[in-house]
Amino acid sequence: MNKAAFLKYQAQTTPHPLAMEISHAEGSYIYDTNNKAYLDFVAGVSACSLGHRHPKVLEAIHTQLEKYMHVMVYGEYIQKPALELTKLLAKYYPKNIEKTYLTNSGTEAIDGALKLARRYTGRSEILAADKAYHGNTMGALSVMGYEARKQPFRPLIPDVRFLKFNAVEDLKKISSKTAAVILETIQGGAGFVQPKDDYLNKVQKRCNEVGALLILDEIQPGIGRTGTLFGFENYNCNPDIVVVGKGLGGGMPIGAFSASAKMMDCLSEKPMLGHITTFGGHPVIAAAALATLKEITNSELMHSVLEKETFIRSKLKHPLITEIRGKGLMLCALTKQADVTNKIVMEAMEQGLILFWLLYEPKAIRITPPLTISMKELEKGCDIIIKVLDKIHNNC
Repeated sequence: MNKAAFLKYQAQTTPHPLAMEISHAEGSYIYDTNNKAYLDFVAGVSACSLGHRHPKVLEAIHTQLEKYMHVMVYGEYIQKPALELTKLLAKYYPKNIEKTYLTNSGTEAIDGALKLARRYTGRSEILAADKAYHGNTMGALSVMGYEARKQPFRPLIPDVRFLKFNAVEDLKKISSKTAAVILETIQGGAGFVQPKDDYLNKVQKRCNEVGALLILDEIQPGIGRTGTLFGFENYNCNPDIVVVGKGLGGGMPIGAFSASAKMMDCLSEKPMLGHITTFGGHPVIAAAALATLKEITNSELMHSVLEKETFIRSKLKHPLITEIRGKGLMLCALTKQADVTNKIVMEAMEQGLILFWLLYEPKAIRITPPLTISMKELEKGCDIIIKVLDKIHNNC
């Protein structure tokens, strides 16, 4: 009904958006304006960690709305939701991560982390990974490891070099000129590639040798999605700067970067206002994030994530699936070719299941449902995937 207006007035990110018109969402389901239910295996691209309209998140939002919304730029007034959120994050971070700067999005937090690394070390060189994705602002785009997506927007920020993820031989590129190495704990756009052979620990040791900082992008693997609160807890690593976002907000827009007090205090002088934001730490969003973090840390959700991963892997066995990558509920199924993946995503949508793609790996099917999804819902979704795969396989 509103598709023509959507295409006319709202800027698009692709020539052919899915353009499903949303009526409402609840739990693990999204409903269109024809009241068709879609089981959500994407969760807002890993953002809706507690599903849609979780009652504790809604309660926190409503309670805060009754008190106040925006009152002052970030960091000037004491606002309880933001303060309580940063205190709770500090409780669960390693001891060297003490202070958190709240932002409006993950990509903004990436930019803040890059600025912090340069300011603290006095160095300019940043090393990032091939096929990395950290967001789309000019700073985050500069550390993206995919030239075809970057080229139209050059020149980007200078002194950025690249290494190959999991390639130990590339660690020699980290030198006394390096301010920071920035890595996704699990590479997302590349196809949910996990670090192997103690790779992150080896990167950290090399950074320590030369006085560089290690920034870990936890925007997608963080906040319980891999079965631990932070993805790096799975990989014997203790970063200097951590960036989170997506699932922290419980469906609301948020990002954050965290480091030691000594590091973070650099942003408050020489110059003052070294990093500022109007709406970062917004009290309503911070209240939603606090409720989300409490629910994830005080429940059995993280433990159940690993059980759900095992179940998905057991169900999704098919001749057209070559591999399942990732950890916890950050998974992707790889098919034999990209057109098979395209058919699966589109046909599954017709069957009432929301799947999606990954940025750089055209054969990958994203499977990142809410952490709260039930085993019955998982079984229903997996059955739809197998049904679609059978249909495609029989028509080959």
